[in-house]
Amino acid sequence: MFTGDPSTWSTNAEPHAVAIGVFDGAHRGHRAVFRSLSEAGGDLATVALTFGTHPDSVVSGEPGPPAIASLERRLDLFEAEGFDAAAVIDFTEDVRTMSPERFVDAYLKEGLNARVVAVGAGFCFGFAAEGTVDTLRILGKSKGFTVIETPIVDLYGTEVRSSAIRAAVASGSVELAARLLGRPFSIDGTVIPGDARGRTIGFPTANITMPSGLVRPAGGVYAVTCTVDDVRYDGVCNVGTRPTFGGGIETIEVHLFDVSVDLYDRNVRVAFIDRIRNEQRFASVDALVAQIKADIEQAKIVLATLN
Repeated sequence: MFTGDPSTWSTNAEPHAVAIGVFDGAHRGHRAVFRSLSEAGGDLATVALTFGTHPDSVVSGEPGPPAIASLERRLDLFEAEGFDAAAVIDFTEDVRTMSPERFVDAYLKEGLNARVVAVGAGFCFGFAAEGTVDTLRILGKSKGFTVIETPIVDLYGTEVRSSAIRAAVASGSVELAARLLGRPFSIDGTVIPGDARGRTIGFPTANITMPSGLVRPAGGVYAVTCTVDDVRYDGVCNVGTRPTFGGGIETIEVHLFDVSVDLYDRNVRVAFIDRIRNEQRFASVDALVAQIKADIEQAKIVLATLN
């Protein structure tokens, strides 16, 4: 992975094919850019040039949009897509004020010796986003690289954009998010001790920490899969404040079906397959238990389609 000052990147002057973008989630639209790069790049080594923090957080001075995937997860997805390397730009004030030509010189010409560059339609770069795809093409002619612009992917009348996926997740429409992503929306977290309330009513749960800055699924009950050390378990997940027990801090709790496994302090990946219902307050613990049993049966039907 290349990080820091691009003048220090040790590429041994090897030419590269480079895809540029935040690529949050590496969704279907991003993968169309990746395919365009692979087709145009031939035998060139490929690099995903991305940003450690969302540029909007520096440009606006406000927190950027919640991420679909952490940087670590994005890097894993780049590797899964066949990239030879990733280059991560720390979007500082200095980067924000770079002219388009200075950006191209620093990162594409000197840093990566780019010969092919792929971007999505509407790509902008440089100070005040004054650089466009046409700007990149003009600079490419003098700097020795060609530019591939990939159209926005349209899926059943919906443009595949990170903003659309964030909105889908935040509203609980995880099925739509999965269609746009090309895989289920997931979170990676560590299992931490809870108050063991689920165990007392017969449904032990794993409490999952969620990295800050990620988009959070809407409150409710979901059919999920939980992957631990490459082993997949099926389960149900509650995102919310547990109003039947008085509410409180929002938590993410997963109950696994028909297994007993100690998950404390282990890293897990929870994939949200379908939203079963809203979170609600029940008049009694018995009513809650009856609903949980119904949720489990419905989730098992949904998850059976994955096998």
